[in-house]
Amino acid sequence: MTLAPWNAEAWTRLIERRRHDALPHALLLAGPAGLGKREFADGFAQALLCQSTRADGSACGACRACQLFAAGTHPDLVRVNLELRDDGKPRTEITVDQMRMLSERLVLTAQFGGMQIALIDPADAMNVSASNALLKTLEEPTSRTMLMLIGDHPARLSATIRSRCQRIEFRLPPSETAQRWLSARDIDAKAAQDALLASDGNPGRALAWARSGALKLRREVAQDLRDLAAGSASAYEVAQRWSKDGVDLRLHFAAALVREAAQAQARGRARDAALALTHATEMSKLTAWFDRANRTRELLRGPLRPELALLELLAAWTTPAAA
Repeated sequence: MTLAPWNAEAWTRLIERRRHDALPHALLLAGPAGLGKREFADGFAQALLCQSTRADGSACGACRACQLFAAGTHPDLVRVNLELRDDGKPRTEITVDQMRMLSERLVLTAQFGGMQIALIDPADAMNVSASNALLKTLEEPTSRTMLMLIGDHPARLSATIRSRCQRIEFRLPPSETAQRWLSARDIDAKAAQDALLASDGNPGRALAWARSGALKLRREVAQDLRDLAAGSASAYEVAQRWSKDGVDLRLHFAAALVREAAQAQARGRARDAALALTHATEMSKLTAWFDRANRTRELLRGPLRPELALLELLAAWTTPAAA
């Protein structure tokens, strides 16, 4: 396992607790996507199941348990993820039936005689019934079990569930640390700087965007918003184009660009932002459009067709004072 340097301290604390037989029965790994929560959870789960851990507490990678873990067939590891619908797309919620099956599984004896591990990801996608079912398991934990809840949006979990878990917070590293980490992955300094700026300092997201060409998409979104504000582009045409390619990421970039513009305008430096607004758009209007873009993004994660929602959103941007 290659641990991100900003997660080393949390790893060391957990390993020390394991050595003193003081692990909690449930962990909540919380923080933005891109900071290594899932790699951390996988690494710790493998270490707990490993039959011959290394001196630093990590898994050996060679024992029978590690081989089964790598193959995804370890009998004492349960993964609860978003299931696929009949059309092959992932569901938007983790269901109560999944939690009931997990509870039934955890009362069984571990086949390797050690611990049973459950990874629930994304835990913040549990519906109310699933949360209630999990709560019973958290309140009556079986011995030799470890539940790890992984969530990018932990506030969506009920307060009761959060209170039953030991929380590990994953936070953004210092800029210098993120820059070095990206450089070690062959991202040149300028691309790393641009990607970190676009990702609000999130190194995992910056790496993905630098490698995938997403920064080019961000520049396209900025140009679309500038053209719409100037009246040189049609909201209908832009909505049609956005709906066909990368709509979620486009909306993420649009909201981030408008937030950046609002912050620059508050400092009296509106032209320095990527949108380079030349008009004195009211701060309240920028804030309202930012909120609206995020709401539209959430709506489009469901079965809603994107064209109309995008058209309404972009039409609100076509005049400087509209939102």
